Amino acid sequence: MLAIVLASHGSFADGIKQSATMIFGDQQKVATVTFMPDEGPDDLKKKFDRTLASFDEDDQVLFLVDLWGGSPFNVASRIVAEHTDRMGLITGLNLAMLIEAYTVRNQTLDQVVPHLEEIAKAGVKHLDLTTPDEEVN
Repeated sequence: MLAIVLASHGSFADGIKQSATMIFGDQQKVATVTFMPDEGPDDLKKKFDRTLASFDEDDQVLFLVDLWGGSPFNVASRIVAEHTDRMGLITGLNLAMLIEAYTVRNQTLDQVVPHLEEIAKAGVKHLDLTTPDEEVN
C-alpha cells in the first residue's frame, strides 16, 4: 500500500485530509505537512523528514502537493529526487485526486501517478447552465 504525504501552504493539507476522511473513512499511512507563514524551507524539510520516518523504510511514497514551484513542492521534489525508485510527486492536489488515490493505493507508483493526473484533470469542470436560444411559440 502506498504511503501518502499531503503537503500545502497553510492548513489546506489538513483540511483536505479531513474532507477525504468524511467521504472515504480514516486511512493508514496518510500524513500532512503544512508550511506556515513563520516557517522557512529548513523547517519544512524537518517536517517532511519526521513524516517519512513514521512510514516503513521500504514504503513507496506519493507526495500530493498543492502548487508547482512553491516551497512544499521545492522541498519535496528534492526528497523525491534522492529516492526515485520508491517516491513520486504530483501537484494540483484536489479532493477528487485524493479520493481516487485512496482507491488505487494497492498499485505501484508507476501505475498510480499517470492515473491520478488524469483524474485530477477530469475533476475540473464548470457548470454550464446556458442553453441554445429556442423560439417561443
